[in-house]
Amino acid sequence: MNPDKQNALIQSLQQSAVDQPDISRADLLETHISYVLLTGIFAYKIKKALNLGFLDFSTLEKRHFYCQEELRLNQRLAPDLYLDVVAITGSVARPLINGDEPAIEYAVKMHQFSQDSLLDQLESHGMLQAKHIDQIASKIAAFHQSIPVASRESPFGSNQNIRQPALENFEQIKPLLHLQDDIKQFAQLLTWTEDTFITHQSDFDERKANGFIRECHGDMHMGNMALIDDVVTIFDCIEFNENLRWIDVISEIAFVAMDLFHRNQNKLAWRFLNHYMEITGDYYGIKVLRYYLVYRALVRAKVTCIRANQPGLNNEQREALMAQYRQFIQLADSFIKPPRPALCITHGFSGSGKTTFSQSILEEICAIRIRSDVERKRLFNFALHEKSGSEINIGIYTQDAGNQTYTQLAAIARSLILAGFSVIADATFLKQADRDAFKVLAAELCAPFLILDFVAPESILRARIIQREKCGTDASEANLAVLANQIRSQQPLTPDELAETILIDTEEPSISPLLFEQIKSRLNPF
Repeated sequence: MNPDKQNALIQSLQQSAVDQPDISRADLLETHISYVLLTGIFAYKIKKALNLGFLDFSTLEKRHFYCQEELRLNQRLAPDLYLDVVAITGSVARPLINGDEPAIEYAVKMHQFSQDSLLDQLESHGMLQAKHIDQIASKIAAFHQSIPVASRESPFGSNQNIRQPALENFEQIKPLLHLQDDIKQFAQLLTWTEDTFITHQSDFDERKANGFIRECHGDMHMGNMALIDDVVTIFDCIEFNENLRWIDVISEIAFVAMDLFHRNQNKLAWRFLNHYMEITGDYYGIKVLRYYLVYRALVRAKVTCIRANQPGLNNEQREALMAQYRQFIQLADSFIKPPRPALCITHGFSGSGKTTFSQSILEEICAIRIRSDVERKRLFNFALHEKSGSEINIGIYTQDAGNQTYTQLAAIARSLILAGFSVIADATFLKQADRDAFKVLAAELCAPFLILDFVAPESILRARIIQREKCGTDASEANLAVLANQIRSQQPLTPDELAETILIDTEEPSISPLLFEQIKSRLNPF
């Protein structure tokens, strides 16, 4: 079926909607590669008969195959949304959905949902919330941990497969630029991309060897997520090109983060990255995150630039699109010029609010947080919220286990800072030797060092611990006996340490803007 016939088929389906079983109307939503018939309850997605090089829907057999692939791939994340592949039978003039005659076309049958529920719409109306971001991070983390891993023999995740798409962005953008400022910034990003790829070749090889190249979604951003019955549903993964979905999981989360950064939702972006990392423990993947953030921003820049150079646009439309292009380029540029990374450690008893209050701090100072409660569980193969049954000086809470945990925190912190990311190490740090070790690490890496001292009256500490035990939803296993032992055995901050400490009173409901500014000025004094 050629494009003209297919267009006629779509018109016939719309006009004959009342003759179709269970359909009373058929509104049309069109993308550059699909027709979507909206019937109220169901949506029928039909692939356009075209070949764009990176996708080929030119024959009925290929469209049928990719409909089946779309169903298979999307049922991983949205099984209640993607229902079936149905045949369209009859003739172009009198088509019938799911008839008994030979198929003239195929469609993916989906449950229809309101376009107002898309997360990009929620964000534009100021309705995207932290709880939605936590859902997204949790869903993506669980998804990434469940999907197939690329074999070492496959081409996916090879240096060539990582480098080529990035260079194609530049090759396709270059002939479309005319202003010297655009060309200069473009050249700087190209140089950075080439240099960074060379620097990280061994890291890319290691990522594949360690199983981080997986059959991902491939197109994760707010426009492909919807809030349905108060649950975030991720849909519309890439079925048409396996090279675009067999990717590093870090490339996938880079797309989500880049999209949030582009929407000026920086705090939500840092919340997302931290929540995902905490669940998966893939902190060492951070070293290639900037490469993929830049790549994802340039993909969007390329698409926008191509649209700006299409015929039929007036000057105002063209300039508006080029302004969008420059926004993505500026975003990519910001990724390659990060501020100097810093190292913060928390200090305080169990129940002092270290984790709760450091959440707002990490979002404000753009940091990655590593939690001793979480990494201790990970070291000893316990799930995040699984109880180990350990007590003081028993199981995972022996002196040796504590030393291993702090050593692991230091190793992760080193890797993150070397990758250019600020770190908050969230632990009690009640022993001076542990604090000294992190101060030495910061000095070795030329990173500003700051102690965040979280304080609250003992009565509040006790009440918080009792409440946390009742909820059972936190990685910490500290109880009142642990608190009593901490108070008894603590090594208070020395006068020298107090000089590089900011006190945070967690009786207050939140951290004040003034205190945020004090933290920032201590980390970036110039």
